[in-house]
Amino acid sequence: MPRYFAIAVVLTLIGFAIIGKAMYIMTAKKSYWTQVASRLKRDSVSVKPTRGNILSCDGQLMAGSIPEYKIFMDFQAGATDSTSNHKRDSLWAENIDTLCYELNQIFPSRSVAEFKAHLLEGKHKVMKNGSVGARHWPIWPRRIDYNTFCEVHRLPIFRERPGVGGFHWEQFNARRKPFSTLARRTIGDLFGEIDSAKNGLELAFDKELRGTNGLMHRRKVLSKFLDIPVLSPVDGADIVTTIDVGMQDLAERAVIEELKEIGGEMGVAILMEVQTGDIKAIVNMQRGADGEYHEMVNNAISYRCEPGSVFKVASFLVALDDGVVDTSFVIHTGSGVMEMHGRPMKDHNWRRGGYQDINMARALEVSSNIGVSYIIDKFYGSNPTKYVQGLYRVGIHEDLKLPLVGYHAPWIRMPDTKTTDRSQYWSKTTLPWMSIGYETQIAPINTVAFYNAIANNGKMMQPRFVKQLVKNGEVIKEFEPVVLKERIAKPQAIKTMQTILEHVVSQGLGKKAGSKSFKVAGKTGTAQVADQYGGYHSGTTRYWLSFAGYFPADNPRYTCIVCLKKSGLPASGGGMSGVVFHHISEGVMAQNLKLSVEDARDERSIFVPDVKEGDVAAADYVLNSLNIKKKPTLAMKKTSSDIIPDLTGMGARDAVYLLESRGVKAVVKGRGKVKSQSIYSGTAIKQGMACELHLE
Repeated sequence: MPRYFAIAVVLTLIGFAIIGKAMYIMTAKKSYWTQVASRLKRDSVSVKPTRGNILSCDGQLMAGSIPEYKIFMDFQAGATDSTSNHKRDSLWAENIDTLCYELNQIFPSRSVAEFKAHLLEGKHKVMKNGSVGARHWPIWPRRIDYNTFCEVHRLPIFRERPGVGGFHWEQFNARRKPFSTLARRTIGDLFGEIDSAKNGLELAFDKELRGTNGLMHRRKVLSKFLDIPVLSPVDGADIVTTIDVGMQDLAERAVIEELKEIGGEMGVAILMEVQTGDIKAIVNMQRGADGEYHEMVNNAISYRCEPGSVFKVASFLVALDDGVVDTSFVIHTGSGVMEMHGRPMKDHNWRRGGYQDINMARALEVSSNIGVSYIIDKFYGSNPTKYVQGLYRVGIHEDLKLPLVGYHAPWIRMPDTKTTDRSQYWSKTTLPWMSIGYETQIAPINTVAFYNAIANNGKMMQPRFVKQLVKNGEVIKEFEPVVLKERIAKPQAIKTMQTILEHVVSQGLGKKAGSKSFKVAGKTGTAQVADQYGGYHSGTTRYWLSFAGYFPADNPRYTCIVCLKKSGLPASGGGMSGVVFHHISEGVMAQNLKLSVEDARDERSIFVPDVKEGDVAAADYVLNSLNIKKKPTLAMKKTSSDIIPDLTGMGARDAVYLLESRGVKAVVKGRGKVKSQSIYSGTAIKQGMACELHLE
């Protein structure tokens, strides 16, 4: 027990000693330890991850992150250490001139004298606490890349450790685009100073690209920093877009060349893959203050305007789908001017006498305003709501729900005669003018999606910009094609419209968009648009020129729309936008060109020509006499006897034979081979029907 008692007394005395020492430190030594604590700093620092890359459809880098630096000087570094302070002053005295000369070699825009004056200003600056010398003085006002940073870091004074020289820096993740401005507005930009997404896919997929911040404790012990990792940052994922670099470059060059040729203000082009809805190219060119063309705004998704004659396809598709009219319906357009509820409706050739009597299909081929507006007003004038509901049904009004910020859904209003809002009021002239593409607001992306649905046999696809999210070489998310509408119209209506659109290019106003190598289908559009103040009559007329279509027409792979904005005449959707469409389509098809050994023909090659369907008795006799074996081609296969056959390319004898053998009267005009027919192939034969054949 005496031994335990002694141990207890000793421990008690030690406890009192500890308490006494603690009280001594808290009172008598308080100022000393407060000063020590000021030299020991611990901060929780956020560690930024590396932002993910944006890739093209074939894996080429379109936007990636690289390090950039802002460089500073701490002119009070080592101030608490007299030895370090003396060494720093000696370094400055010996190397200031050499340092400024070397900085001038790296940054030639600032002279040696300017560098010296700037650094001395920071060195002698008086701070709020009375100390002399700035702690965070910028050496250069802008960010520099890694190579430049390494050059600066090797200079005298700057190569010393921070506690002596005072040189320090901040690191940022900068965004770089290897293909420069290619698809710039769709890829998007960042606010450089704050590393924040600004627009485009950078903004739409900012969360996936950004990743997750890490955490690190930074402790300062005297003049040195000790970094202690707590939570590692998670780098952002890469996104694989649908953009094809080759097609994008091709489309941009085609648009810019035509804009320069016509002196245009704005140009838009969208190339879309028919089956998937993938956007392979999207161009947004606008003339800047320097007279050159740049991507400033994503007008392809945001610029809503009156689309003009490309809208006529939607009007006729509604009529065909409702079954109120067929392609043989004849309209008396007269001399090209017709009064519509007190206002004159004019065709583009009204000064040349108009089109006189034309059928519905021909009205679309030549883009007759009277032909389209007359049909829509005749069959929907008493119930315009049915027409607008039809527009909604065929998909021209569909909200595409694009991921890109700035997209505006179409504006097509329902009939309302009681509103006090003048822009919403529905008058008797609204329907005929709406039917030809006025009094509506539609962005190019919606128009191309609608035409793509026609090319896709009625299935409307959502435009797709991103295919995959990839991380460390593995696909972590797949964005599948999205079907917005399984069918925008009846199959027969779609088939008829496909035939008409093909003839618009082969024998209508869209000839310049066509190609000798493959078939093209589409529609031209020329619309007068309002100026920046909302008026139409400000002295100079401004035009929105369009061509929307798809190719190859017999097996559609791509849908494309080209829109150009210009002031004054001449202005032609087919002659200007159609030319750009031609260059894009030919270039795209050339990239996918595959030659067959059968194409290697010479003058000694003998080929048996295909024999068109018709009165084949004579051809059969010739082939039998020459002992040439024959096999039926698609052209020779008998078509159904209750529909109009395709007669293009036939001689008059065969064409008349086919028609009259089906009970259809043939009216022949011209000589040569059949160039066009007034009733299109696939039309159901009715009693007493007459078909006019134009031969050239």
